[in-house]
Amino acid sequence: MLPDDRKESRADREVAHGIRLAAADAELAWGWGSPAGKRRAARRADLIADAAGMGPRSRVLEVGCGTGLFTAFFAARGSRIVALDLSGQLLQKARERCLPPSQVQLMETALEEFPAGDSFDAVIGSSVLHHLDIPPSLEKIFGLLRPGGMMAFAEPNMLNPQVFSERKFRRWFRRVSPDETAFVRWQLKNALCRSGFERVRIVPFDWLHPATPAKLVPLVQGIGRFMEKIPGIREFSGSLLISARRPLPGDPLFPAK
Repeated sequence: MLPDDRKESRADREVAHGIRLAAADAELAWGWGSPAGKRRAARRADLIADAAGMGPRSRVLEVGCGTGLFTAFFAARGSRIVALDLSGQLLQKARERCLPPSQVQLMETALEEFPAGDSFDAVIGSSVLHHLDIPPSLEKIFGLLRPGGMMAFAEPNMLNPQVFSERKFRRWFRRVSPDETAFVRWQLKNALCRSGFERVRIVPFDWLHPATPAKLVPLVQGIGRFMEKIPGIREFSGSLLISARRPLPGDPLFPAK
């Protein structure tokens, strides 16, 4: 319960949403638990890790780690990972994965509250930016990256008909939280550039629906990879792969501050 003199915040609503998901099967609700969903998750994790340049020597901050599903994929790259989430209930599920403590540190905190002064080779996440207030979140990510460090996220594409419908009629979709949104890629690119990032790349991908029958997954995935290459059509893909770099000192776009 909140004190009478404090209004419910966006973070409060996200925590409550995490509690509801954790009480059910969060990964099924998010679409990662089906045969098609598992294939999607593995590909998404690889795309994020590749875009971030993750390797055995990388020090990485994962935002919104949830149940640790993607944390496990990322840890397989050998990187040292600090994984954050607001929801203690979802983090408990992440702890139950028994990820190596020498490699993965789980923290119950918001990105906004993560201490400044630390720096990472990469800041990453899957389906988390659309839960956040974008301008201050991008500023925070920028400040947590070492010069030359990469941010890489996979997020829902607002131009996808299902994603748009879920946000427009969210009361019919219980897995959608009250405040979450989705992105139009050129608008997000402008926000990243305003925040000081360079080498901004946002690529539409993912036509494999979680409800696809297991026998049809290879066929649908193959068709989807083809559709991702077609100008115009690819703009309606389900997800966006987002990557950007904090400039190095001496780069023309490096902010003087």
